[in-house]
Amino acid sequence: MANEEAVVLAAVGPRLRALRRRRGTTLAQLSAETGISVSTLSRLESGGRRPTLELLLPLARAHQVPLDDLVGAPPVGDPRVRARPIVRHGVTYLPLTRRPGGVRAFKQVFPPHTPAEVTPQTHEGHEWLYVLSGRIRLLLGEHDLLLTEGEVAEFDTRVPHAIANPDSRPAEVLSLFGPQGERLHVRARPAAG
Repeated sequence: MANEEAVVLAAVGPRLRALRRRRGTTLAQLSAETGISVSTLSRLESGGRRPTLELLLPLARAHQVPLDDLVGAPPVGDPRVRARPIVRHGVTYLPLTRRPGGVRAFKQVFPPHTPAEVTPQTHEGHEWLYVLSGRIRLLLGEHDLLLTEGEVAEFDTRVPHAIANPDSRPAEVLSLFGPQGERLHVRARPAAG
C-alpha cells in the first residue's frame, strides 16, 4: 500500500509541470495566481516536495482541472445502477441505489390488481412514495387512501400499512425507504412574487 502511494505521489510533479507548460504559464505567473511560492512550485514539479491537499487545491483551481486529474486517480466505474429486479407478491422492485444502509430508492411496478391479498404490516423505518403512473391504494393505520399519478405519501413504517394496485392497468411508484426511520428533507424555493 505504501509503495502504491509513493508511485502515485511521484507522478504528481510531472503532471503539474505538464499542465503548467500546456497552459503556457511560468512558475512566477502560477505563483501569483495561486499564492504558492515559486520555490515551492518548482520543488513540487521536480518531486522535491511532497504534494499536500493545501497545495493541490489551488493548483487544480488554477489549471481548471478536477483534483483527481492532478493525482491520477483511476477512472470511476460505470455509474449506472444495474441491480436485478426483485419480485415479491407479484410486485416488481427495481433497486435504484447500491449503497447498503441509509435511504434506499426503488421503482415499484404493480401489475393490475396486485397484490391480491392486502395485509397491513409494520417494520422499522420511514417511507416516501410518489405515484409515477396509475393509481395506488395505501392502507395506513385507520386510513384507506387512493393515490393517483403525481401524488405523494410519507409515513412512519411502524404504522400498519399496505400498498396495492386496485386497478385493471399497471401502476408505477418511486419509493424512498429509510430503514432506521430517516425522514426526507425537501427544500423548496419561495414562490416568485
